[in-house]
Amino acid sequence: MKIVVLAGGTSTERDISIVSGTGICTALRKKGHQAVLVDIFCGMEHVDWEEPFPEVYDVEQASSYIKSFNDKIADMKKTRRNFFGPNVLELCEAADIVFLGLHGANGEDGKVQAAFDLMGVKYTGTGYLSSAMAMDKGITKQIFQMHHVPTPKGTTMEKSGQTTDLKALGMEFPVVVKTCCGGSSIGVYIVKSQQEYEKALKDAFSYEDEVVIEEFISGTEYTVAVVDGQAYPIVEIVPCEGFYDYINKYKPGATRETCPAPLSAELTKEMQECAVQGYRALGLEGYARLDFIMTDDGRMYCLEANTLPGMTPTSLIPQEAQALGMDYPTLCEELIRVSMKKYK
Repeated sequence: MKIVVLAGGTSTERDISIVSGTGICTALRKKGHQAVLVDIFCGMEHVDWEEPFPEVYDVEQASSYIKSFNDKIADMKKTRRNFFGPNVLELCEAADIVFLGLHGANGEDGKVQAAFDLMGVKYTGTGYLSSAMAMDKGITKQIFQMHHVPTPKGTTMEKSGQTTDLKALGMEFPVVVKTCCGGSSIGVYIVKSQQEYEKALKDAFSYEDEVVIEEFISGTEYTVAVVDGQAYPIVEIVPCEGFYDYINKYKPGATRETCPAPLSAELTKEMQECAVQGYRALGLEGYARLDFIMTDDGRMYCLEANTLPGMTPTSLIPQEAQALGMDYPTLCEELIRVSMKKYK
């Protein structure tokens, strides 16, 4: 297949997206596909239109080219009206499918998906509406509550109407303050005092104009991929220090991840069924990864759904696939296969 792997972009997760995209493109090349790696925002100034999907291709060189824009993104955003970089849309139209290796805003929030739907471009993952709903943690929480998916008690707050009176929200310390549409645990704060709460609000609102405030659940974190409506093996996540924040997610050795998770058959089944329930409640298609926290007495809560989860070769979904005997390149092909179902 002729495949465009889109990565990069302008979100706070740009660096992780580049790693994901590089891994995906390399894997698909190993499977014999004519995949090319493209930065959705920076694009490609020069394209050989006689052979836009060459048989011989240097993925690392393409990745280095994308990284060369990292320090220029802020200035480019000030002078650009069009989000799509040079030749990006033309390449996507020429491809059999676009593999979305994007993370965060302007990639995972449904905007790109909606544009591709209008253009007739096929892409991996779920559609624009479910992408948008899952990206907004406030909306996700409301939908989970409506569909009886267990989730921590919480509420949303807009910057223009913010309050520092936690009791007015019907909550008490400790709480979690997090941006509505952030990813990779950027803009997530666990607060235990009024001073910490006020600082967390200030910091969270520096990212976005709406935040989620929810009760803090003490327990162990887990994650479950749902692919084509079926739950994969569970991963248990235990940070060596603190909680599963950005540093612990991506710093080697900072977290112990166990797959399959050391849970009883009963708890495993319950969490997998809950993941599928959350997946269906949001109307997701193709694949997603749902994150959980479980207390010592076995009460589990679904925190959020990730519609374009990390796809570095050591990310969580690849670990789950490996537990099923599926290597990373085969997983990438499988995600394309299940994504194509929405076009039949």
